[in-house]
Formats: sequence, C-alpha cells, structure tokens
Amino acid sequence: TGFDSDNSSGDFSEANHKVPEMLDLDPHQSNRTGKHNGETEIQENGIKRHRTSLPAPMFSRSDFSVWSILKKCIGLELSKITMPIVFNEPLSFLQRITEYMEHIYLINKACSHADPLERMQAVAAFAVSAVASQWERTGKPFNPLLGETYELTREDLGFRFISEQVSHHPPISAFYSEGLNKDFIFHGSIYPKLKFWGKSIEAEPRGTITLELLKHNEAYTWTNPTCCVHNVIIGKLWLEQYGVVEIVNHSTGDKCVLNFKPCGLFGKELHRVEGYIQDKHRKKLCVIYGKWTECLWCTDPTTYETYKKSEKRGGEPKKKSVSEEDIKSENDEADDMPEVQDTVQFIPGSKLLWRINCRPPNSSQMYNFTSFAVSLNELEKGMEAILAPTDCRLRPDIRNMENGNMDVASKEKERLEEKQRAARKERAKDEVEWQTRWFHQGTNPYTGTPDWLYSGGYFDRNFSDCPDIY
Repeated sequence: TGFDSDNSSGDFSEANHKVPEMLDLDPHQSNRTGKHNGETEIQENGIKRHRTSLPAPMFSRSDFSVWSILKKCIGLELSKITMPIVFNEPLSFLQRITEYMEHIYLINKACSHADPLERMQAVAAFAVSAVASQWERTGKPFNPLLGETYELTREDLGFRFISEQVSHHPPISAFYSEGLNKDFIFHGSIYPKLKFWGKSIEAEPRGTITLELLKHNEAYTWTNPTCCVHNVIIGKLWLEQYGVVEIVNHSTGDKCVLNFKPCGLFGKELHRVEGYIQDKHRKKLCVIYGKWTECLWCTDPTTYETYKKSEKRGGEPKKKSVSEEDIKSENDEADDMPEVQDTVQFIPGSKLLWRINCRPPNSSQMYNFTSFAVSLNELEKGMEAILAPTDCRLRPDIRNMENGNMDVASKEKERLEEKQRAARKERAKDEVEWQTRWFHQGTNPYTGTPDWLYSGGYFDRNFSDCPDIY
C-alpha cells in the first residue's frame, strides 16, 4: 500500500528536494469536457459526464532514485519509511481500492445468470479485472490517514461505495459497496504485508474479499494475488502479480482456482492466468485462461487438454487478434524486463469472459490511469457541501499534486503526517483508544476469519462527530 508513515524513521525532507520538470501534455487534451475541476458536464441522456483528463500532467521521476531512500532504511519496516512525493500518484489507497468497481458489469452479469457455473465464471472474471488497473501503475498511492474515508456513488453504473482507514499500524483499509438495485453487496478489508527484496518490493495480500449475490442467496470469498514491483534500484519499474487465488461459492460448494503465474526466467509466463472451476465433488467444470493485463477466456476441460496435447506434438497455436495498441504496449517493454513474445493463445470454441478497457490516449502522462481512475478524485460542484470532512477528495496534498503543485503537496503531506503523529501522542497521553466511525471489528460470516464489517449509516450523512484529520 505504500511507505508513508506517521512513525517515519528517516531524515529525508522531501519539501527541500528539487522537484523535476513536468512532462509535456497537449493543453487541448487537458480536459476534453471543457469544464474546470469542480464542474460536471451533463450529457443529453441526463447522465453526468466525468472528466477524461487530470488538471496537470505527471512529473518525471527520472531525476530520483528509490534506492537513495531505501538504502538509508535497511532493516526497518517498509511501512515506516517516508518516500518523496514524486513516487506517488494523486490518489489515496482508498481510491485505489475503489477501482475494483471499474468492471462492475461483471457483477451485474453474475446477478443475471440462472446457471451457477456462469455466475462463477463472471465472478472469476471480476476478481481478475480487479487487479487489471494496476498494469503499468508503478506510482504508489498515498497511505490513508487514520479515519480517512472515500465515497463514490455512480448512478450510471448502479452502485455506491464507502471505505475507511480503520487502522494505521498495521495499515488496514475497510470497504463496503452495494448495488443501487439491492442486487449485490461487495465488502472486505485489506492489509498487505510489504517486503523489500533488494531489487523488488513485494506486497503480500492479507484480508478477505466477499461478494454477495442477494437474488441468488450466494456468497463468494477470495484473497488477491501477490503484487511485486521490480527494478526499484535501477532500470525501468515493472509490475507482476503471482500466486494462487481461490474463489469459493459458500452456497454451492463450487470453487474457482486461479494461478497467477510468475514471469519465469525468460518471461514466457508473464501476466498469465490459468485455472479451473470445480464443483463440490472436485469435478472440473471448465478451464479458465488468459492474461490479467489483457483478457480472460474459458473452455471445457476436454477441449483444453486436447489442445494442449496437440500443442506439445508441434501443432500450430492459434492466437486471438489484438489491436495495434495492445501490440505496441507489449513491444514497449524495457530491455531489463522479460520480453513478451506473444499474446493469449486462443483455443477454438472458447468463450470470452472479460477484456481490459482501453486507456485514454494520454494515459502515460496521467500516471497510467484508466478512464475510471481519472474520475476518482474529481471534486464536482456542490460536492464539498455533502462529503464527509474526512473524504480523500479534500486532502490538500493529493489535491495539490493532482494540480501540479508538487512543492505545496510535499509540504502539505509533511504537515498532515505531523498532525497525525501529534493526535496519536495526545490520545496516548489521555489513554484514549481510537474509535472507527463506519466499520467495526467482527468475523466474516462465511470464512469465520477476523474482518472489518460495515456498521451502516454513512449515507444518512450525519458527519458531526467525524475527526479533524486535514
């Protein structure tokens, strides 16, 4: 989730560090709706048009070295290292979690299917799509302050979402989302454990993610794969996901096992996902394959095995056609990143479960954000009056970074961290424990493991007792 801390052990002052030059961005593309930040254009169909670009382009990180910071902190916990703001992206980790909802149409598809196998296929695709937005996102989100919140209501997509930072050490983020048609509930708590391996930083996932399909009286649970950022010392940063993800349907006993493969020595398996769905008797019902950066397909086990045997005998593998943009993305990898020679090998008769959304044409100058991510920190006109005072959109360091005011953002970040430290010391002196506002500790009803559960009431908008964290 990042390295910022109110317990920083380093003596690095980012406010005094020279800020690098801005990247060029076509001013005609800086806001295609023609509206300034805070104003929202209404389309002819009455749906709000969200912004398609950030107010200012990202800053170049080429003048900075992560190693120059990390080498001072060998032996310390990564959660207690303060990183310069230039390595951030202008989003809080709470907003990054909200990106799970980018492919919400897959939840809607799961709700609409009568066949439990098709529901599991849609849920599996949703679980993979939830990590797809991280592709090429090597900037770290801001660590949420204790008590920080984020809400998002998207009537056009049919959901509302609320999250809260419920613990700072260890950092734990809890979230809850529900369909506006009362058709699903999606919730969980996330607290990754960070490890520094010298050349890479690994975020091991902790916490359970739960999806409830209310119409079908079904609940699915899983944990995200491990995320690793490579070349933190020298070279181009690149990211991979690996590990086994098990999605369990607690109503039927069906299980989906997805293997996010590590790239291997020559990068042959980079980004690949392979797995299967089995019933409660462990009979394989279908095979799932693809890439979490591209697409996901499914086919029946017999067809899959026949194809694999043919491939081993020297049969010609068939590839699904891809766009020029996909090919360019594959070919643009740095020399120190494993080279990708092909895209997903398409097995005839397979069904497409999911394909990644195209990113905005100027995405590389906007922290590699998707169109959905670009809209997350948008502060629409009149919104400030109804938001909780703890909402991420009101954080001055993130807001200033988004607007390109890096020096101000750095100073605001230091001020907020100092304010958080002072508040913690004051509570310790008075022997007062921190009280969460919208979530409480409990037990996941399906896994029996500790979880943070939504207490309700946020959308009643009684924010009188919210803490002053900014």
